[in-house]
Amino acid sequence: MAKRQLRLGAFMRPVSIHTGAWRYPGALPDANFNFPALKQMIRKLEAGKFDAFFMADHLAVLNMPIEALKRSHTVTSFEPFTLLSALAAVTDHIGLVATGSTTFDEPYHVARRFASLDHVSGGRAGWNIVTTSNPDAALNFGLDDHMEHAERYKRAREFYDVVTGLWDSFADDAFPRDVESGIYMNPDKMHVLDHKGKYFKVRGPLNIARPVQGWPVIVQAGASDDGRQLAAETAEAVFTGGGAIGDAQKLYADIKGRMDRLGRNRDHLKILPGAFVVVGDSVEEAREKRALLDSKVHYANAIASLSISLGTDASGFDPDGPLPDNIPETNASKSGRQRVIDLAARENLTVRQLAQRLGGYGGSAFVGTPTTIADQMQEWLETEASDGFNIMFPYLPEGLNDFVDKVIPELQRRGIFRTEYEGTTLRENLGLPRPENRFFPG
Repeated sequence: MAKRQLRLGAFMRPVSIHTGAWRYPGALPDANFNFPALKQMIRKLEAGKFDAFFMADHLAVLNMPIEALKRSHTVTSFEPFTLLSALAAVTDHIGLVATGSTTFDEPYHVARRFASLDHVSGGRAGWNIVTTSNPDAALNFGLDDHMEHAERYKRAREFYDVVTGLWDSFADDAFPRDVESGIYMNPDKMHVLDHKGKYFKVRGPLNIARPVQGWPVIVQAGASDDGRQLAAETAEAVFTGGGAIGDAQKLYADIKGRMDRLGRNRDHLKILPGAFVVVGDSVEEAREKRALLDSKVHYANAIASLSISLGTDASGFDPDGPLPDNIPETNASKSGRQRVIDLAARENLTVRQLAQRLGGYGGSAFVGTPTTIADQMQEWLETEASDGFNIMFPYLPEGLNDFVDKVIPELQRRGIFRTEYEGTTLRENLGLPRPENRFFPG
Protein backbone atom coordinates (compact mmCIF):
# COMPACT_ATOMS: atom_id res chain seq x y z
CA MET A 1 0.00 0.00 0.00
CA ALA A 2 1.31 3.45 -0.91
CA LYS A 3 2.25 5.68 2.00
CA ARG A 4 -0.07 8.51 2.92
CA GLN A 5 1.25 11.80 1.60
CA LEU A 6 1.68 14.99 3.61
CA ARG A 7 -0.02 18.14 2.35
CA LEU A 8 1.81 21.37 3.16
CA GLY A 9 0.51 24.91 3.07
CA ALA A 10 2.59 27.98 3.87
CA PHE A 11 0.98 30.51 6.22
CA MET A 12 2.16 33.80 4.71
CA ARG A 13 0.05 36.60 6.18
CA PRO A 14 1.65 37.75 8.32
CA VAL A 15 4.77 36.18 6.86
CA SER A 16 5.60 35.02 10.37
CA ILE A 17 2.94 34.81 13.04
CA HIS A 18 5.58 35.30 15.74
CA THR A 19 5.48 38.82 17.18
CA GLY A 20 9.26 39.10 17.36
CA ALA A 21 9.95 37.84 13.84
CA TRP A 22 10.69 41.22 12.28
CA ARG A 23 13.37 41.90 14.91
CA TYR A 24 15.25 38.62 14.49
CA PRO A 25 18.86 39.03 13.28
CA GLY A 26 18.94 38.90 9.48
CA ALA A 27 15.16 38.99 9.09
CA LEU A 28 13.37 41.34 6.70
CA PRO A 29 11.50 43.86 8.90
CA ASP A 30 9.20 44.83 6.01
CA ALA A 31 8.55 41.30 4.72
CA ASN A 32 4.73 41.65 4.89
CA PHE A 33 4.83 44.56 2.47
CA ASN A 34 7.88 43.76 0.34
CA PHE A 35 6.73 42.45 -3.04
CA PRO A 36 10.16 41.54 -4.46
CA ALA A 37 10.86 39.51 -1.32
CA LEU A 38 7.44 37.81 -1.40
CA LYS A 39 8.01 36.93 -5.04
CA GLN A 40 11.25 35.17 -4.12
CA MET A 41 9.60 33.42 -1.19
CA ILE A 42 6.75 31.92 -3.22
CA ARG A 43 9.21 30.74 -5.85
CA LYS A 44 11.22 29.04 -3.11
CA LEU A 45 8.04 27.40 -1.77
CA GLU A 46 7.16 26.18 -5.26
CA ALA A 47 10.66 24.74 -5.65
CA GLY A 48 9.96 22.87 -2.41
CA LYS A 49 6.69 21.54 -3.92
CA PHE A 50 4.41 23.17 -1.34
CA ASP A 51 0.70 22.73 -1.99
CA ALA A 52 -0.33 26.31 -1.32
CA PHE A 53 0.63 29.85 -0.34
CA PHE A 54 -2.00 31.01 2.15
CA MET A 55 -2.89 34.64 2.82
CA ALA A 56 -4.99 35.17 5.90
CA ASP A 57 -6.71 38.55 5.89
CA HIS A 58 -7.87 41.08 8.43
CA LEU A 59 -10.52 43.72 7.84
CA ALA A 60 -9.31 45.95 10.66
CA VAL A 61 -6.07 46.83 12.36
CA LEU A 62 -5.72 44.21 15.09
CA ASN A 63 -7.59 45.19 18.25
CA MET A 64 -4.68 45.53 20.66
CA PRO A 65 -3.51 48.39 22.90
CA ILE A 66 -1.46 51.03 21.14
CA GLU A 67 1.63 50.13 23.23
CA ALA A 68 1.46 46.67 21.68
CA LEU A 69 0.30 47.75 18.26
CA LYS A 70 3.26 50.07 17.76
CA ARG A 71 5.58 47.05 18.10
CA SER A 72 3.59 44.75 15.82
CA HIS A 73 4.60 43.84 12.26
CA THR A 74 0.99 42.92 11.43
CA VAL A 75 -0.28 46.50 11.15
CA THR A 76 -0.12 46.50 7.35
CA SER A 77 0.08 43.98 4.55
CA PHE A 78 -1.17 43.59 1.00
CA GLU A 79 -4.80 43.02 0.10
CA PRO A 80 -4.85 39.29 -0.78
CA PHE A 81 -6.31 39.30 -4.28
CA THR A 82 -4.00 42.03 -5.51
CA LEU A 83 -0.94 40.18 -4.24
CA LEU A 84 -2.01 36.67 -5.27
CA SER A 85 -2.91 37.77 -8.79
CA ALA A 86 0.57 39.25 -9.13
CA LEU A 87 2.19 36.11 -7.70
CA ALA A 88 0.17 33.91 -10.06
CA ALA A 89 2.14 35.42 -12.94
CA VAL A 90 5.51 34.32 -11.52
CA THR A 91 4.53 30.75 -10.50
CA ASP A 92 3.09 27.70 -12.26
CA HIS A 93 1.98 25.07 -9.74
CA ILE A 94 1.62 26.31 -6.16
CA GLY A 95 -1.91 26.99 -4.90
CA LEU A 96 -3.03 30.52 -4.04
CA VAL A 97 -5.39 30.62 -1.04
CA ALA A 98 -6.99 33.82 0.25
CA THR A 99 -9.41 34.66 3.02
CA GLY A 100 -12.85 35.89 2.02
CA SER A 101 -15.15 37.01 4.84
CA THR A 102 -18.75 35.85 4.88
CA THR A 103 -19.69 38.47 7.48
CA PHE A 104 -18.40 41.66 5.88
CA ASP A 105 -18.61 40.95 2.16
CA GLU A 106 -21.26 40.01 -0.39
CA PRO A 107 -21.47 36.62 -2.14
CA TYR A 108 -21.37 38.12 -5.64
CA HIS A 109 -18.13 39.99 -4.88
CA VAL A 110 -16.47 36.91 -3.39
CA ALA A 111 -17.61 34.60 -6.21
CA ARG A 112 -16.33 37.03 -8.84
CA ARG A 113 -12.91 37.59 -7.22
CA PHE A 114 -12.16 33.92 -6.69
CA ALA A 115 -13.39 32.93 -10.16
CA SER A 116 -11.09 35.58 -11.61
CA LEU A 117 -8.11 34.40 -9.54
CA ASP A 118 -8.77 30.81 -10.61
CA HIS A 119 -8.73 31.79 -14.30
CA VAL A 120 -5.69 34.07 -13.94
CA SER A 121 -3.72 31.30 -12.19
CA GLY A 122 -4.83 28.44 -14.42
CA GLY A 123 -6.79 26.70 -11.66
CA ARG A 124 -4.85 27.31 -8.46
CA ALA A 125 -7.25 29.38 -6.33
CA GLY A 126 -8.60 28.45 -2.90
CA TRP A 127 -11.21 30.28 -0.81
CA ASN A 128 -10.59 30.37 2.94
CA ILE A 129 -14.08 30.85 4.37
CA VAL A 130 -14.00 32.90 7.56
CA THR A 131 -16.73 34.51 9.64
CA THR A 132 -14.26 37.14 10.99
CA SER A 133 -13.68 37.06 14.75
CA ASN A 134 -12.21 40.56 15.21
CA PRO A 135 -15.06 42.73 16.58
CA ASP A 136 -13.34 45.92 15.37
CA ALA A 137 -14.01 44.84 11.79
CA ALA A 138 -17.71 45.60 12.34
CA LEU A 139 -16.83 49.25 12.94
CA ASN A 140 -15.35 49.49 9.43
CA PHE A 141 -18.56 48.30 7.79
CA GLY A 142 -21.21 50.58 9.29
CA LEU A 143 -22.03 48.41 12.31
CA ASP A 144 -21.79 49.24 16.00
CA ASP A 145 -21.68 45.63 17.20
CA HIS A 146 -20.26 42.40 15.83
CA MET A 147 -22.73 39.76 14.63
CA GLU A 148 -23.29 37.01 17.21
CA HIS A 149 -21.09 33.89 16.79
CA ALA A 150 -23.79 31.32 15.91
CA GLU A 151 -25.51 33.81 13.62
CA ARG A 152 -22.24 34.38 11.73
CA TYR A 153 -22.04 30.66 10.97
CA LYS A 154 -25.66 30.49 9.78
CA ARG A 155 -24.94 33.39 7.45
CA ALA A 156 -21.74 31.66 6.30
CA ARG A 157 -23.65 28.50 5.34
CA GLU A 158 -26.03 30.43 3.12
CA PHE A 159 -23.14 32.51 1.77
CA TYR A 160 -21.39 29.30 0.66
CA ASP A 161 -24.53 28.09 -1.13
CA VAL A 162 -24.84 31.37 -3.03
CA VAL A 163 -21.17 31.59 -4.03
CA THR A 164 -20.95 28.01 -5.27
CA GLY A 165 -24.24 28.45 -7.08
CA LEU A 166 -22.85 31.51 -8.84
CA TRP A 167 -19.73 29.59 -9.86
CA ASP A 168 -22.08 27.12 -11.57
CA SER A 169 -23.80 29.87 -13.58
CA PHE A 170 -22.42 28.57 -16.88
CA ALA A 171 -21.83 25.08 -18.21
CA ASP A 172 -18.21 24.34 -19.06
CA ASP A 173 -19.10 24.41 -22.78
CA ALA A 174 -21.31 27.52 -22.62
CA PHE A 175 -19.00 29.62 -24.80
CA PRO A 176 -18.64 28.24 -28.35
CA ARG A 177 -17.22 31.58 -29.60
CA ASP A 178 -18.14 30.59 -33.16
CA VAL A 179 -16.72 33.30 -35.40
CA GLU A 180 -18.57 32.10 -38.51
CA SER A 181 -22.05 32.04 -36.96
CA GLY A 182 -21.45 34.97 -34.66
CA ILE A 183 -22.60 32.99 -31.61
CA TYR A 184 -20.41 33.72 -28.62
CA MET A 185 -22.48 32.20 -25.80
CA ASN A 186 -25.18 29.53 -25.71
CA PRO A 187 -28.08 30.88 -23.58
CA ASP A 188 -29.25 27.32 -22.88
CA LYS A 189 -26.00 26.80 -20.97
CA MET A 190 -26.55 29.77 -18.63
CA HIS A 191 -28.39 29.48 -15.29
CA VAL A 192 -29.97 32.39 -13.41
CA LEU A 193 -29.57 31.57 -9.71
CA ASP A 194 -32.40 33.78 -8.41
CA HIS A 195 -31.52 33.06 -4.78
CA LYS A 196 -33.84 34.39 -2.07
CA GLY A 197 -32.82 33.40 1.45
CA LYS A 198 -32.74 34.67 5.03
CA TYR A 199 -29.53 36.66 4.55
CA PHE A 200 -29.14 37.17 0.80
CA LYS A 201 -31.08 37.97 -2.32
CA VAL A 202 -28.93 37.37 -5.39
CA ARG A 203 -30.24 37.05 -8.92
CA GLY A 204 -27.12 36.07 -10.90
CA PRO A 205 -25.75 34.76 -13.14
CA LEU A 206 -22.10 35.47 -12.43
CA ASN A 207 -20.51 37.45 -15.25
CA ILE A 208 -17.46 35.16 -15.42
CA ALA A 209 -17.12 31.72 -16.99
CA ARG A 210 -17.06 28.73 -14.64
CA PRO A 211 -13.71 28.53 -12.81
CA VAL A 212 -11.02 26.25 -14.21
CA GLN A 213 -11.35 23.95 -11.19
CA GLY A 214 -15.16 24.07 -11.32
CA TRP A 215 -14.94 25.69 -7.91
CA PRO A 216 -11.82 27.04 -6.22
CA VAL A 217 -10.81 24.74 -3.37
CA ILE A 218 -12.93 25.43 -0.27
CA VAL A 219 -10.79 26.04 2.82
CA GLN A 220 -11.92 26.77 6.35
CA ALA A 221 -10.20 27.84 9.55
CA GLY A 222 -11.47 27.31 13.07
CA ALA A 223 -12.51 24.43 15.30
CA SER A 224 -15.58 25.50 17.31
CA ASP A 225 -18.56 23.16 17.13
CA ASP A 226 -20.21 25.43 14.57
CA GLY A 227 -16.94 25.54 12.64
CA ARG A 228 -16.53 21.76 12.66
CA GLN A 229 -20.02 21.25 11.32
CA LEU A 230 -19.54 23.82 8.56
CA ALA A 231 -16.23 22.17 7.66
CA ALA A 232 -17.79 18.70 7.51
CA GLU A 233 -20.53 20.01 5.21
CA THR A 234 -18.53 22.27 2.91
CA ALA A 235 -14.74 22.31 3.33
CA GLU A 236 -12.04 20.55 1.33
CA ALA A 237 -9.20 21.70 3.57
CA VAL A 238 -9.32 22.85 7.20
CA PHE A 239 -6.68 24.99 8.86
CA THR A 240 -6.80 24.24 12.59
CA GLY A 241 -4.98 25.86 15.49
CA GLY A 242 -2.87 22.88 16.47
CA GLY A 243 -2.32 21.74 20.05
CA ALA A 244 -1.28 18.44 21.58
CA ILE A 245 -1.28 15.42 19.26
CA GLY A 246 -3.99 13.70 21.31
CA ASP A 247 -6.30 16.68 20.97
CA ALA A 248 -5.55 16.82 17.25
CA GLN A 249 -6.48 13.15 16.85
CA LYS A 250 -9.82 13.80 18.55
CA LEU A 251 -10.52 16.80 16.32
CA TYR A 252 -9.54 14.80 13.22
CA ALA A 253 -11.84 11.92 14.19
CA ASP A 254 -14.69 14.30 15.00
CA ILE A 255 -14.63 16.19 11.68
CA LYS A 256 -14.07 13.07 9.58
CA GLY A 257 -16.84 11.31 11.53
CA ARG A 258 -19.25 14.12 10.75
CA MET A 259 -18.34 13.72 7.09
CA ASP A 260 -19.10 10.00 7.28
CA ARG A 261 -22.54 10.75 8.70
CA LEU A 262 -23.18 13.25 5.92
CA GLY A 263 -22.15 10.74 3.26
CA ARG A 264 -19.06 12.70 2.22
CA ASN A 265 -15.83 10.93 1.29
CA ARG A 266 -13.44 11.67 4.18
CA ASP A 267 -10.48 11.75 1.77
CA HIS A 268 -12.03 14.80 0.14
CA LEU A 269 -11.11 17.00 3.12
CA LYS A 270 -7.53 17.64 4.27
CA ILE A 271 -7.03 18.65 7.92
CA LEU A 272 -3.95 20.85 8.25
CA PRO A 273 -3.04 22.10 11.73
CA GLY A 274 -0.80 25.13 12.04
CA ALA A 275 2.80 24.12 12.77
CA PHE A 276 5.42 26.65 13.85
CA VAL A 277 8.75 25.17 12.75
CA VAL A 278 12.24 26.17 13.91
CA VAL A 279 15.06 24.20 12.26
CA GLY A 280 18.55 23.76 13.68
CA ASP A 281 21.55 21.56 12.96
CA SER A 282 21.01 20.25 16.50
CA VAL A 283 18.03 20.31 18.85
CA GLU A 284 19.99 22.62 21.13
CA GLU A 285 20.64 25.08 18.29
CA ALA A 286 16.95 25.07 17.33
CA ARG A 287 15.95 25.77 20.94
CA GLU A 288 18.47 28.61 21.11
CA LYS A 289 16.93 30.12 17.96
CA ARG A 290 13.46 29.89 19.51
CA ALA A 291 14.68 31.45 22.77
CA LEU A 292 16.32 34.32 20.89
CA LEU A 293 13.12 34.84 18.91
CA ASP A 294 10.95 34.85 22.03
CA SER A 295 13.28 37.36 23.67
CA LYS A 296 12.31 39.89 21.00
CA VAL A 297 8.71 40.05 22.31
CA HIS A 298 7.81 43.03 24.56
CA TYR A 299 5.47 42.35 27.52
CA ALA A 300 2.94 44.86 26.19
CA ASN A 301 2.56 42.66 23.14
CA ALA A 302 2.42 39.55 25.28
CA ILE A 303 -0.51 40.68 27.43
CA ALA A 304 -2.27 42.10 24.36
CA SER A 305 -1.99 38.72 22.64
CA LEU A 306 -3.47 37.01 25.68
CA SER A 307 -6.37 39.51 25.71
CA ILE A 308 -7.09 38.89 22.03
CA SER A 309 -6.98 35.10 22.46
CA LEU A 310 -9.35 35.19 25.46
CA GLY A 311 -11.62 37.83 23.95
CA THR A 312 -11.41 39.83 27.19
CA ASP A 313 -9.01 42.38 28.70
CA ALA A 314 -6.30 40.50 30.59
CA SER A 315 -4.29 43.56 31.65
CA GLY A 316 -5.89 43.52 35.12
CA PHE A 317 -5.04 39.86 35.85
CA ASP A 318 -2.36 39.14 38.47
CA PRO A 319 0.75 38.60 36.29
CA ASP A 320 2.26 36.11 38.71
CA GLY A 321 -0.94 34.24 39.53
CA PRO A 322 -2.86 31.59 37.59
CA LEU A 323 -5.38 32.40 34.91
CA PRO A 324 -8.64 33.34 36.68
CA ASP A 325 -11.49 30.85 36.75
CA ASN A 326 -14.74 31.50 34.91
CA ILE A 327 -13.40 33.80 32.22
CA PRO A 328 -16.58 34.90 30.45
CA GLU A 329 -17.33 33.77 26.93
CA THR A 330 -17.46 36.53 24.37
CA ASN A 331 -18.35 36.90 20.71
CA ALA A 332 -14.73 36.24 19.69
CA SER A 333 -13.26 32.89 18.58
CA LYS A 334 -14.45 30.17 20.98
CA SER A 335 -11.94 27.52 19.88
CA GLY A 336 -9.02 29.96 20.24
CA ARG A 337 -10.14 30.93 23.76
CA GLN A 338 -10.43 27.31 24.83
CA ARG A 339 -6.96 26.42 23.49
CA VAL A 340 -5.45 29.14 25.70
CA ILE A 341 -7.34 28.01 28.82
CA ASP A 342 -6.31 24.39 28.17
CA LEU A 343 -2.65 25.40 27.64
CA ALA A 344 -2.56 27.30 30.95
CA ALA A 345 -4.05 24.36 32.83
CA ARG A 346 -1.92 21.71 31.11
CA GLU A 347 1.39 23.44 31.82
CA ASN A 348 0.38 25.23 35.06
CA LEU A 349 1.40 28.61 33.64
CA THR A 350 1.11 31.96 35.38
CA VAL A 351 -0.58 34.80 33.51
CA ARG A 352 2.87 36.25 32.75
CA GLN A 353 4.21 32.95 31.42
CA LEU A 354 1.08 32.33 29.38
CA ALA A 355 1.16 35.86 27.94
CA GLN A 356 4.85 35.56 27.02
CA ARG A 357 4.15 32.29 25.21
CA LEU A 358 1.23 33.74 23.29
CA GLY A 359 3.06 37.00 22.66
CA GLY A 360 5.48 35.08 20.50
CA TYR A 361 3.47 32.10 19.29
CA GLY A 362 1.54 29.76 21.57
CA GLY A 363 0.42 27.04 19.17
CA SER A 364 1.96 23.76 18.02
CA ALA A 365 5.70 24.08 17.47
CA PHE A 366 8.24 21.65 16.02
CA VAL A 367 11.64 22.82 17.22
CA GLY A 368 14.54 20.57 16.29
CA THR A 369 16.61 19.06 13.50
CA PRO A 370 15.28 18.07 10.07
CA THR A 371 15.17 14.47 11.33
CA THR A 372 13.28 15.15 14.58
CA ILE A 373 10.84 17.48 12.81
CA ALA A 374 10.19 14.87 10.11
CA ASP A 375 9.69 12.25 12.85
CA GLN A 376 6.97 14.38 14.45
CA MET A 377 5.26 15.16 11.17
CA GLN A 378 5.28 11.52 10.16
CA GLU A 379 3.77 10.53 13.51
CA TRP A 380 0.95 13.06 13.10
CA LEU A 381 0.26 11.80 9.58
CA GLU A 382 0.35 8.09 10.40
CA THR A 383 -1.74 8.32 13.59
CA GLU A 384 -4.48 10.40 11.92
CA ALA A 385 -3.80 13.58 13.83
CA SER A 386 -3.57 15.45 10.52
CA ASP A 387 -3.30 15.14 6.76
CA GLY A 388 -0.42 17.61 6.72
CA PHE A 389 0.36 21.05 8.10
CA ASN A 390 -0.03 24.74 7.50
CA ILE A 391 3.59 25.74 8.11
CA MET A 392 4.37 28.94 10.00
CA PHE A 393 7.93 30.17 9.57
CA PRO A 394 9.71 31.76 12.55
CA TYR A 395 11.40 34.57 10.58
CA LEU A 396 11.95 35.40 6.92
CA PRO A 397 13.66 34.51 4.72
CA GLU A 398 16.01 32.22 6.71
CA GLY A 399 13.28 30.23 8.46
CA LEU A 400 11.54 29.47 5.16
CA ASN A 401 14.81 28.55 3.44
CA ASP A 402 15.77 26.23 6.30
CA PHE A 403 12.51 24.32 5.97
CA VAL A 404 12.63 23.99 2.18
CA ASP A 405 16.33 23.14 2.00
CA LYS A 406 16.57 20.82 5.01
CA VAL A 407 13.19 19.42 6.10
CA ILE A 408 11.56 18.89 2.69
CA PRO A 409 14.38 16.57 1.46
CA GLU A 410 14.02 14.47 4.62
CA LEU A 411 10.26 14.14 4.10
CA GLN A 412 10.85 13.19 0.47
CA ARG A 413 13.49 10.61 1.46
CA ARG A 414 10.85 8.93 3.65
CA GLY A 415 8.38 8.82 0.76
CA ILE A 416 5.73 10.90 2.52
CA PHE A 417 6.02 14.08 0.44
CA ARG A 418 6.00 14.61 -3.32
CA THR A 419 9.08 15.16 -5.44
CA GLU A 420 6.99 16.54 -8.32
CA TYR A 421 3.56 18.14 -8.54
CA GLU A 422 0.76 15.77 -9.54
CA GLY A 423 -0.92 18.26 -11.87
CA THR A 424 -1.38 21.90 -12.75
CA THR A 425 -4.37 22.73 -10.53
CA LEU A 426 -4.63 22.93 -6.75
CA ARG A 427 -7.34 20.26 -6.80
CA GLU A 428 -5.12 17.85 -8.72
CA ASN A 429 -2.23 18.39 -6.33
CA LEU A 430 -4.44 17.88 -3.26
CA GLY A 431 -6.14 14.82 -4.74
CA LEU A 432 -9.57 16.45 -4.76
CA PRO A 433 -12.29 15.83 -7.38
CA ARG A 434 -13.60 18.57 -9.65
CA PRO A 435 -17.16 19.41 -8.50
CA GLU A 436 -19.96 18.62 -10.89
CA ASN A 437 -21.99 21.60 -12.02
CA ARG A 438 -25.28 21.35 -10.10
CA PHE A 439 -27.25 22.99 -12.94
CA PHE A 440 -25.50 21.32 -15.89
CA PRO A 441 -24.50 17.81 -14.74
CA GLY A 442 -22.68 15.33 -16.87
